[in-house]
Amino acid sequence: MDHGLLVKQLISLSEGVPQRVSVLANASALLYDSLADINWAGFYLAKENVLWLGPFQGKPACVKIPFGRGVCGTAAATGETQLVPDVHAFKGHIACDCASNAEIVVPLFVNGALYGVLDIDSPTLGRFTAEDQIGLEAFARALERILEGE
Repeated sequence: MDHGLLVKQLISLSEGVPQRVSVLANASALLYDSLADINWAGFYLAKENVLWLGPFQGKPACVKIPFGRGVCGTAAATGETQLVPDVHAFKGHIACDCASNAEIVVPLFVNGALYGVLDIDSPTLGRFTAEDQIGLEAFARALERILEGE
């Protein structure tokens, strides 16, 4: 996957869009449509030490995740990307979709504060690589700049 192209497409889709929810909706659709072998792509948004379900593509999901709980909550609490080859081996994993086996979660910061997380799931164990992490972190940084620019 050409992660650089994804960033360019995100910027193009977001140009002149003043609504964050619209930007996030298109970002999740772009990822879901572009990445192979995934079954969920979307965002959880931070508010008072809780992540709330935001725009996404895939099956219905958990609505509320406390910081520190599961892969998403861990990413929110630590501020660090979580690359998990086998979610069933992750302590405290929250099973929103039993078909998900691998996950990557990238924290998002807007104006220096945690805004939420980008969450992508796959049915394939070990689906996400270090290269994916670098590319998706670049995607997240571009998204942060877009969200800050409102």
